[in-house]
Amino acid sequence: MSNASEMRVLFEKGLNEYEKGDYFEAHEAWEDLWSDYNFPDRKFIQGLIQLSVSFVHLSNGNMIGARNLLKKCQQKFSDYKGIHRQININELKFAIEAVSLTYDNIEESSEFDWDLVPVLKVF
Repeated sequence: MSNASEMRVLFEKGLNEYEKGDYFEAHEAWEDLWSDYNFPDRKFIQGLIQLSVSFVHLSNGNMIGARNLLKKCQQKFSDYKGIHRQININELKFAIEAVSLTYDNIEESSEFDWDLVPVLKVF
């Protein structure tokens, strides 16, 4: 398998795991992609990793970690707009902002509405 094929498999594996709600495994796939290959949009993949880990922290009751990683991913996505890797970045940023506002207004992770988790819309 070529590097491009391997990279595509890891990216898609991350998307599939994220879609299933397995944020830890999504992070693992994207981290393998990020650490094993050199490519122009590494910052974007790092943002996906941080987004996923935010939800891992949240599910473990670590609100501080969840908030911190969400803020970091927002910074990573700031350079992107429109459609990137077939993901609607504007919708993603809007959804992340809604999660951020919710994080700021809850004290316990059990109060989080998991329906707010951004959907990574692939076209």
